[in-house]
Amino acid sequence: MPNHLIAIRETIGYLAGSLATIAFVPQILKTLKDGSTKDVSLGMYLLFCSGVALWLVYGFLISSWPVIVSNLVTLILSGTVLALKLKHSL
Repeated sequence: MPNHLIAIRETIGYLAGSLATIAFVPQILKTLKDGSTKDVSLGMYLLFCSGVALWLVYGFLISSWPVIVSNLVTLILSGTVLALKLKHSL
């Protein structure tokens, strides 16, 4: 594959990962501001974080930095929401 196509492919991967990852920032900010997670679905975040963790493993298995980086950051952000939900649920 020509280098310019590889660069385009990598850029698209990082952009897609960035947009999907940034989507969690408003939820974190709202949760921290309100101090409440009553409207956050525990089941959804458990499943989502599990899926993202598997995508992260997959990224390592195929040595894809866009997959690794985006899923690592997404796991940290979504894991933060999950941790806040678990904290407020106890």
